Amino acid sequence: MGTKREILDSATPKMQKALEHFEASIAKIKAGKASVNVLDDIMVESYGQQMPINNVASVSVPDAKTILIQPWDKNVIGAIEKAIINSNLGMAPSNNGETIRLNVPPLTEERRKEYVKMVKSDAESARITLRGVRRDAIEAIKKAVKAEGLPEDVAKDGEAEAQKMVDTISKKIDDLVALKEKEIMTV
Repeated sequence: MGTKREILDSATPKMQKALEHFEASIAKIKAGKASVNVLDDIMVESYGQQMPINNVASVSVPDAKTILIQPWDKNVIGAIEKAIINSNLGMAPSNNGETIRLNVPPLTEERRKEYVKMVKSDAESARITLRGVRRDAIEAIKKAVKAEGLPEDVAKDGEAEAQKMVDTISKKIDDLVALKEKEIMTV
């Protein structure tokens, strides 16, 4: 089981991981500006294996509306182009035989609102994870009270601390949502 401190200390990295996962998921949501993160989930067939684009090419953002992909092996350029087209990214690749350019189209108001909904949905998923970690920590503390004779007041303190941890990370999530929403809705 462990002490209250051990239980809460083991919950902290799990809660932090939920926050980091949320940050990574909203970083992939493009807001009308070019970002290499939009390519993170696109896999390319290369030498018989599926690999992320950044493992087979240099990916850069030369300006706010362009993503430039320079394959290390020119033979992979067709596979990269095909993977981008099949990904429903909403960008048409322009291939000159050596590099691929992606021009980021301006977002419509409707698409911006969809992105905001996606951000809020991801935020709720992160909060659900936080509440699950808090619930597991509180249950572990209650078991320690029964099994190891941990005092009741220590258990109450543990519950309050677990809630405080959730509140802190939840506030960070709210701040990130507000920031991303502002970024998306700014034309």
